Order: sequence, then C-alpha cells, then structure tokens
Amino acid sequence: MKIVLLESLGVSDALLNACARPFVEAGHTFAAYPKDTDPQVQLERAGDADVIMLANMPLTGAVISGCPNLKFIDVAFTGVDHVDLDAARAKGVTVSNAAGYSTQAVAELTVCMMLDLLRKVPQVGERCRNGGTKEGLVGCELGSRTVGIVGAGAIGTRTAQLCAAFGSRVLAYKRHVTGEEPGFMTFVPLDELLAQSDIVSLHCPLNDESRGLINAGTIAKMKEGALLINAARGPVVDSQALADALNSGRLGGAGIDVFEMEPPVPSDHPLLRARNTILTPHVAFATAESMEARCRIVFDNLKAWLDGAPINRVL
Repeated sequence: MKIVLLESLGVSDALLNACARPFVEAGHTFAAYPKDTDPQVQLERAGDADVIMLANMPLTGAVISGCPNLKFIDVAFTGVDHVDLDAARAKGVTVSNAAGYSTQAVAELTVCMMLDLLRKVPQVGERCRNGGTKEGLVGCELGSRTVGIVGAGAIGTRTAQLCAAFGSRVLAYKRHVTGEEPGFMTFVPLDELLAQSDIVSLHCPLNDESRGLINAGTIAKMKEGALLINAARGPVVDSQALADALNSGRLGGAGIDVFEMEPPVPSDHPLLRARNTILTPHVAFATAESMEARCRIVFDNLKAWLDGAPINRVL
C-alpha cells in the first residue's frame, strides 16, 4: 500500500516517524508532504496512493476521482465536511475521522471564551495598559449563568460538564435524546434553550439542518444581552446577522473560533468589526496534547482498516 500524508499533523518528526515505522516495516510506503491546497499538486503527490491522510485541508471530488488506487481517506479531524464524501462514496472509498482527539481542547477554549466575556477581560486589559481602573467594567460569574449547549455530542457534553462544575445551570439541545444522557444537562427544545440561556454555545456538526441555524430569526429569540460562542463550524452562524446583533447591543458579546472560510479571514468580514467579540483563527482544537492524540488516532485508524475492521468510520 502507498500511504500519503498531504499536510502536517502538527507533531514532531520523531512522533510521526514512530507512528509510521510499523507500516513501513510491514512493507508499505509512506510519504509526508507540507500542506498545499492546489488540487493539481495534491494529484501529483497522491495520484497513485491507496491511502490519503489529511487534517482539515479541502479534498475535492476531482482529487478523489483522480486517484485510481484510492481506497481509504484517513481524516485527522473531527468534522469531515471538507472532504467530498459523495465522490468518496461513488468510488467505494472508506473514510474515518479522528473523533475525540480534541474534546478537551475545544471544551476548554469554549469555557475560556465564556469567562473572558463575562469578566470583560479584553476591556479591563486595555484599561490597565492605559492607566485606567475597573470602573464600569465589573463582570459576572459563570456559576450564576444559564448555559445552553446546542449539539450535545462529545465536545458539547464535555463543555456542559465543565460549566456545571462552575455551578452553571446547563440546558442542552440535540436532535435525538436517548434518555441516557448525563444528568448535568437538561434537554429542552431549541427555542426554549435560546430564550432561557445567558450563554449559547454551539457544538453541532455542519449539515443541511444546522447551516445558518443562528440567524436574525433565532437571534431574536435569544435573551437580550446574551453571549454566543461558536467553536463548531462557521456556516452554522449568519455572520452578518450576528455582527448586527452585537453592534446594536441586542447581544452582549460573542466568542468566535470558526468562520465561513479557513483563516486568514478577509479584512471586510463583519465580525472583525463587531462589538465585544473575541476572535481566534480556528485554534480550539490545537493543543500539544490534542495534536499528539490525533496523530496516534489516525495511525490506529489505518491499522484497523488494513486489518479489515475500520474504526471511527464515517463512510
């Protein structure tokens, strides 16, 4: 088998080589390349590959179709909306993801954004640098807030657990409630969650149902002055509608880690100029611990697929 890694996994060469070594010793070939989003370059590098590994770089149907030997796409990411699954399905290619690698990382940054907004950390930091005081910038405690979790998968559930540890009342919404969910979340309809939550935190996948979920209409259902956190997928939120709500004071603040595109974000993006907004360039998943975890997961995925028993399979 020829195995091609099309972008860095963000780990040391020593760890990458250690993970790849058993496959090379078993007679497979392994080649790793720096990220290049040009489909033609990708085809030049992986055109004869049996296995393609990548993180969150787009993998188009043209590339997938142009690899005649391709049998397995090993995604070092939780979401797979950047991979043309229709093309993979048509070609009979198996796809696995790295589910679980960044659960703690994303949950921690989400809570960090909540705390920074509630305690007005950006504003008081600026005051301090300019010789000012806290006057007019006294914050609130997370433990006194109601947090609404939209999308109670692994990351949403872990975020809920951390908020509950602070003392927050936690509401949650997901499409299918089994009755076996943890007791620190109370499941309610989405409209009820929006109406009751001081903080709404998004953790849902991007699909036809969730695209544009947070728009002018749903924002109007939220509490006056509520906070919105998005560490899910950018297109879940209508950025212009959110910016309008922030600038008008309808919402009290936002923490945004994801956008309609991968950063760099265009200079005219409406959220870059929105009031009381903390922005990060899609870093919630990226910690030293999570990068090492996902590297091990994708090679575990590869071994399981070679053994005929794929794990973390999404297709």
